[in-house]
Amino acid sequence: MKTIYKTIWPRILLTFILLQMISAAAISQEVTTTIRGKITDARSGETLPYVSIIIPGTTMGTVSDIDGKYAMTLKENYTSIKFSYVGYVTVEKPITQGIDQVIDIKMAVDASMLKEVTVKGKGRYRNKDNPAVQLIREVIAHKDQNKMAANEYVQYEQYEKISMALSNLSDNFKDRRIFKNYQFLFKQQDSTAMGGKNMLPAYIEEKLSQVYFRKNPYTKKQKVLAGRRAEFDSKFVDNDGLSKYFNRLYEDINLYNNDVSVATNLLLSPIANSAPTFYKFFIRDTIKTSTPWLVELGFVPRNKTDMLFEGKLYVTLDGNYGVQNAYLTVNKDINLNFMRDLEASLEFEKGDDGRYHPSRTTLAMEFALGEKGGGLYGKRVVDFKDYKINESQPDSVYRGPAVEVAYNPEVKTGESFWNSARHIPLERTELDIYRNIDTLQTIPSFRRTMDIATVFLAGYKSFGKVEVGPFNTFYSFNPIEGFRLRFGGRTTTELSKRVYFETYAAYGFKDQKWKYFLSGTYSFNNKSVYHFPLNYIRASYQRDTKIPGQELQFVQEDNFLLSFKRGDNNRWLYNDIYKLEYVREFENHLSYKIGFTQWRQTAAGILRYETLEEDGQLKNAGSLSNTEANFELRYAPNEQFYQGKLYRTPIINKYPIFTLRYNAGLKGVFEGQNRYHNLAANINKRVYLSQFGYADVTAEGGYTFGSKILFPLLTVHRANQTYAYQLNSYNLMNFLEFVSDHYASVDVQYYMNGFLFNKIPLLKKLKLREVFSFKGLMGGLRNENNPAYNNSLFRFPVDENGKPISYTLSREPYIEGSVGIANIFKLLRVDLVKRFSYLNNPNVSEWGVRARFKLDF
Repeated sequence: MKTIYKTIWPRILLTFILLQMISAAAISQEVTTTIRGKITDARSGETLPYVSIIIPGTTMGTVSDIDGKYAMTLKENYTSIKFSYVGYVTVEKPITQGIDQVIDIKMAVDASMLKEVTVKGKGRYRNKDNPAVQLIREVIAHKDQNKMAANEYVQYEQYEKISMALSNLSDNFKDRRIFKNYQFLFKQQDSTAMGGKNMLPAYIEEKLSQVYFRKNPYTKKQKVLAGRRAEFDSKFVDNDGLSKYFNRLYEDINLYNNDVSVATNLLLSPIANSAPTFYKFFIRDTIKTSTPWLVELGFVPRNKTDMLFEGKLYVTLDGNYGVQNAYLTVNKDINLNFMRDLEASLEFEKGDDGRYHPSRTTLAMEFALGEKGGGLYGKRVVDFKDYKINESQPDSVYRGPAVEVAYNPEVKTGESFWNSARHIPLERTELDIYRNIDTLQTIPSFRRTMDIATVFLAGYKSFGKVEVGPFNTFYSFNPIEGFRLRFGGRTTTELSKRVYFETYAAYGFKDQKWKYFLSGTYSFNNKSVYHFPLNYIRASYQRDTKIPGQELQFVQEDNFLLSFKRGDNNRWLYNDIYKLEYVREFENHLSYKIGFTQWRQTAAGILRYETLEEDGQLKNAGSLSNTEANFELRYAPNEQFYQGKLYRTPIINKYPIFTLRYNAGLKGVFEGQNRYHNLAANINKRVYLSQFGYADVTAEGGYTFGSKILFPLLTVHRANQTYAYQLNSYNLMNFLEFVSDHYASVDVQYYMNGFLFNKIPLLKKLKLREVFSFKGLMGGLRNENNPAYNNSLFRFPVDENGKPISYTLSREPYIEGSVGIANIFKLLRVDLVKRFSYLNNPNVSEWGVRARFKLDF
């Protein structure tokens, strides 16, 4: 099961090693003095963050951290240290030279400043009569008038750039022999900066857009006027998917939204409506040299392990209470498992309409497996200019997709254009990325490394016009086929962009039968058949085995690891399937699929297709022939995904996905034996709950119209007898256990992102996360389709002893739930699953442990 994190760049696998710290301590004759301590409110004992600490008569100083702690080391003879905080009496303390000392400070409220800053708080920190909270409530109350939506029309030019680099690389790593030919790639910077001393720039993308906003009806349209990015060989990397993924990680930061997206999670904004409930606010300074005057407002989470920001806001005192600048980071204890550091700055400037509009936003984040060692550093800068307020545009400007590419992506815009088009110049580490990436891909050793990584991570070995794979299906086993060998491959775009072939052959040494597959696809848009938007027609034929009711997500059914299954795994089918389908996607992510399928099924293992004769004898029906017309309609607004070798891996966002399917049985057409109509609908959505995590919710329902329909053509509910946790299946249901002709289901996967575990020291240190799931299924089978009332129908399967193993859901819903621990070794989720109903069915398990690989933030 592959994830996008494995596809960014294979050499990232070499960077996550322990950073070797080499230090040489020089003997010094200078006397040093180290001072440390904690600063608290003298009355309440509450720690005071961001207290200014200076050495009188110098510019030397520091500030206390969010826990009120501070530390300074002095190399000269200083006699005192001073502590100052808005609303408190300044404290000055003597220093004893040449020894380490602890100076804890208790600061008292300055009564003479009560009227000026209206500090009235007594006791521990509280919101009531707190001037900082009163100020942030004014900011919240004026949010609507400071948002862009306060205007009828807004337009502006937007330039953005995003760059990625391997970061915090040690000198020993950089000087390794394998990098002898790659030294030109490394860049050095100040070792105290985010990303460390040695960096290896790996990616850059630039985009120039014109943005149009209309309040009524609400529309925000971005026309991309020019774009440029460093690209890798498409044989190894999906460049479009890589771009979408990086932009998903580094989304726009809109402080005026209640929730701000950071690395696919939503964090509560410090000016959200409920911010005073979850944040502590402190007035740190009043800046009277600015026009209008500004108040520097610090904020920290009430619980520093919650998914919240910390930082400071500069609020205008001109009656607008707008934010002129904001600086955001997160506490080190926050449970964003791969994130090592985050810095964000937002700048606003006053426009002709008197409101503050964004002028520049910068978001820098570093991701790594550990606190030390190599990582991945990324930075996105967005610059805005040429605002035009309340100038309407023709309706045609606002039509179409939210993001529209208004230039030919095949035409590469030259450096001379970008030198004049960029709002801000590229940084030194970014200048050579375009050229270096092109050069890198000409080095044979790099291409060999990429080729090997593609084999292990994507499962295919490329030979130019064809590629062989996937390798994880070459060997598997099951009770019907025994030891199974498979070999397959497919063509690539080097052979043709329009015509694509795929095939495999497999042989089971127990049943001594050959299985095979062949498909041919023609693309109408002269692009790869995997390239969005899809527009192709495909014909295929498959002869192979299948487990009824097994449906897997992002994995091959004959994957070697899925050969291991719990319980009885002896109900199988031999299928001969002819399929013709046409797929069409549109830029707005509406798509449809029209298909025609004809298949013949033969039961295998203990499964039998049998009918009950009038004399009470069972008659073996042999096989089932069916012909079906298929139609699927799908709408996934603003969908993003990374296109791998086999599957699209979704980059989940807040937008719902709707799917409608219709299948019609065609009796008398190509040996079709059945007439029916099946309608099914599905909707899934991620619901974000700020610091409480998020939930993935899926609701589904279906109905089969018709009578005397054989049970293999009804809904055989998705079961899972492997030891892997399958999101879309029932993990303690047996194969073929339940059959319905009408059903409704709900599936909730709730990820709390460590909201509870972060309160437990050991679990917090391990960065483990709690996850909960609930799956409920209601359904039934009408009498006209129930073999218990119609002898002409295939009877439900039985086991070796003649006892039924398939049932209906008429008595009660099927329910299962789980509690799990995620982020084990930062990539594993383990669930304890419990089944709550139908426990008397044979060979069922009430409890089970299932595992799933899940790389996420």
